[in-house]
Amino acid sequence: MSSTAHTLIEAVPNFSEGRRADVVDAIAAAIQAPGVLLLDRTSDADHNRSVLTVAGPPQAVVEGLFRAVATAAQRINLFEQRGAHPRLGATDVVPLVPLRNITLAECAALAATLGRRIGEELGLPVYLYEAAATRPDRRNLADVRRGEFEALVKEIGCPERAPDFGPAWVGPAGAVIVGARPFLVAFNIYLRTGDISVAKAIARAVRERNGGLPGVKALGLLVGGQAQVSLNLVDYTRTPLHVAVGAVTQLAQAHGVDVDRGELIGLLPEEVVLQTVAHCLKLPHLDRRSIIENALADFRAV
Repeated sequence: MSSTAHTLIEAVPNFSEGRRADVVDAIAAAIQAPGVLLLDRTSDADHNRSVLTVAGPPQAVVEGLFRAVATAAQRINLFEQRGAHPRLGATDVVPLVPLRNITLAECAALAATLGRRIGEELGLPVYLYEAAATRPDRRNLADVRRGEFEALVKEIGCPERAPDFGPAWVGPAGAVIVGARPFLVAFNIYLRTGDISVAKAIARAVRERNGGLPGVKALGLLVGGQAQVSLNLVDYTRTPLHVAVGAVTQLAQAHGVDVDRGELIGLLPEEVVLQTVAHCLKLPHLDRRSIIENALADFRAV
């Protein structure tokens, strides 16, 4: 790992609990190991899922993540848990993201270290994905989560479903998917319809693996009786957020449906905001110093 001072990583763990606030409180408290900053917390009852965003020095964040995974394993039972969002475990997915003075490869090594510890000390099956994947067929999160918890209970003894770490059996806490990836923008779009088939059709059309938008993953879900297109922009430089939202809007209109509203999950980089504003205001040369707070901050830093 780089020896440069002030090395920072981000982690955005997803937990399969969005209804019991006391459980999410316990997980949030556990993750805040010394040096770890909780930046954002989002819970959704229909998804039955919570997403925490934390940042800090690598070792502190990894320690906080381990504590959070342990807490979730004690408090969440996948044999009872139900929600709109796919899941494989109580702690469903733990991505590590390089922020400052650290590479993606170094984050992948941290993910492997964390995964091994979860498997050995907590006795949970662990799968490595994205940049930390040990096999090509495990790079994509959707492939690792195929069939969800219920399928894994039956299939974990098969060679192709053998975990990277931990036991080849599934308990109430399920399995944990750990990996490293670049920054991802998670954005949900609610449609003014209760017809989930419309959301599924749109998700299928915009999803990269189906020939849609580059760097875009998508699901069609029903949330609170309303159809939702859930987007993950894994490379916003290839498909900016405003392009993805525009595509969903056009496809919805083609189905005779209007877009109701958007929903940001977690945080997003300033660059994404600038891309969107530049597009909407037709300002091709807009940059961060066009924002007065940034210009003043740069002035104070001199």
